[in-house]
Amino acid sequence: MTNPSERRRSVAFVKNGGDTWSCFLVTFPGTEQTWHGYFSFRPSHSELRADEVRTAAIFVEASEAEIHDKARSLGRPLLMGLLDSAIHACGLKNAADAHLRGRFRSLLTANSVEIAGEWTGEAPPPALGEIERLRSLYESYRLDQVSHLICLVDPVHFEEAVDAILAGESIDFRTKDRVQFAMMVVDHIERLLPLPEFEAWATDFLANPEAYRLYTHTLHREGRLP
Repeated sequence: MTNPSERRRSVAFVKNGGDTWSCFLVTFPGTEQTWHGYFSFRPSHSELRADEVRTAAIFVEASEAEIHDKARSLGRPLLMGLLDSAIHACGLKNAADAHLRGRFRSLLTANSVEIAGEWTGEAPPPALGEIERLRSLYESYRLDQVSHLICLVDPVHFEEAVDAILAGESIDFRTKDRVQFAMMVVDHIERLLPLPEFEAWATDFLANPEAYRLYTHTLHREGRLP
C-alpha cells in the first residue's frame, strides 16, 4: 500500500541483466523529527508500481534535504548493487551469494571509483580552485576508509557486526540477502571513524598528493591494503 506522505523523485536509470530500470528516491517523515528514505526500481517495460522492487529504508536523517544530498553522492555501481539486492530479496532471480565482507568491499571500491574516477595517474593533482573535484576525491576517500576497516575485520566478526548494526530494524531475514542494507552499515561505520572534515583533508591532500595517489592505487588497482 502506498504511503500518502511519501514523496518520490526520479534519480537515475540502472541496467540489470540487459534490462533498464527507473530508479526513484522515496522519502517520508518518520518519528521524532526524522526523515526516512529508500530506493524503488521499476522495469522499463512497466508503468505499474506493483512491478517495482525496493530497498529497505536505508536513509534516516534529520531532514529530507540531507537524504537528497546523500542520494546524490552515490555512484552508479552502488545503485546497481542495491537493485540487484532488491530483485533478489523479492525472489525475482536466484544467484549464488558471495561472501558478505567481499561484497561490501567490492561495492565500496566500485562506488569510490565511480565518484572520483580513476585518478591515480593524474598529473598534476587538482588545483586549490577545483573545489568540486576535491569534494569528489574526498567522498571517495571516506568510502576507502570504510573499505580499509572492513578489510581488517575477520569475516565472521564482520557478519556479527552487521547483525548488531541492523538490530532493531524491520528486516525480513528470510531473504538471507543484506546487500540492500549496505548503506545503513556503511553510514554507521563512517560515523564511528575519526575522519577529517573536508577543509582539513583538502589541505593535507594538496600538500601530499603522491601519498594519497599511492594509497588509492594500492587499494584499488592492487587489491591489497596499503
